[in-house]
Amino acid sequence: MTDITHVESDVPLDVWDPDVAPMVERMRQSGATSFRTVGVQGVRNNLESIVRPTGPAMASVHDADCEGPGGPIPLRIYRPPTAPGSGAPFLVFFHGGGMIRGSPDPFDRLARDVAAATGAVVVNVDSRLAPEHRYPAGHDDAYAALCWVNRHADQIGVDRARIGVGGDSAGGGLAAATALRSRDEHGPNICQQIMFYPGLERPVDRPSMRRFGNSAFLTVDDITWMKNLYLGDDPALDDEYGSPALATDLAGLPPAIVVTGFADPLRDGVEEYGRRLQDAGVPTAILRYPGVGHGFAMQTSTVARARTAMAEVGALAAARFSAGQADSTVSG
Repeated sequence: MTDITHVESDVPLDVWDPDVAPMVERMRQSGATSFRTVGVQGVRNNLESIVRPTGPAMASVHDADCEGPGGPIPLRIYRPPTAPGSGAPFLVFFHGGGMIRGSPDPFDRLARDVAAATGAVVVNVDSRLAPEHRYPAGHDDAYAALCWVNRHADQIGVDRARIGVGGDSAGGGLAAATALRSRDEHGPNICQQIMFYPGLERPVDRPSMRRFGNSAFLTVDDITWMKNLYLGDDPALDDEYGSPALATDLAGLPPAIVVTGFADPLRDGVEEYGRRLQDAGVPTAILRYPGVGHGFAMQTSTVARARTAMAEVGALAAARFSAGQADSTVSG
């Protein structure tokens, strides 16, 4: 159970961007049911069945795998046309899905968008999923993928000094946790972390959770159900790698880009984490986009504001990667 005192019954249509409102109305008319009711296999099938227009063309896209603690971890690597054949910036990217669903296929367009916007080689990591593989399996896979990229940077043709981590939703939470662990264990040097509306905590009684907790895109019950499947039913057992918002020390983490949508129930918790990063001395951009909700970065084919957000986040990330290249040249 959550401690949220009250959740609004619905989100008014006038809250939504003109490109988003028709989508919300269609979802309401279809009588979409909760994730809990649909079940694990049902939500997996629903996500995999969504057909999205192909994203930006890449110079190459290929599948690979890396060694992981539970066996090989599938990867899909995207090299945009602007990335050089060697010494390119590299973004280890973790897809969303609440840690219970998702694969590189439904996130193909997002990976292409991110690669094109940032100019970085992007690897989409297919971590193990709950409930078959509960925490820390997905987190361990994420960290193993980062370490593998760091070890094989020369073979992949990327610059070890310009490796970032990123992700959307649950994948954004994995990016935050991976950055924490790499700092704590003196692992690979991460140039930056890019988090689209990351899943950082269980539902907490915050204004955005109360106001938008029955959003068409994500509800309080959805979040609670998925968190319990991944982390277990007892929040007292959570730690900072499973719920990064629990981390008490954020100093020494890589520069961050934190992205939220106005009508996302996760918004306030994500932005609080961003402010805590700033307070800890971590250069952090907190970007909130009006009229959109959870998952909006996946909507670039239909939502102009999502395309704007992708361009702005990409420009910031590209600037950070360029700064990392300059720092590497100076230190070298």
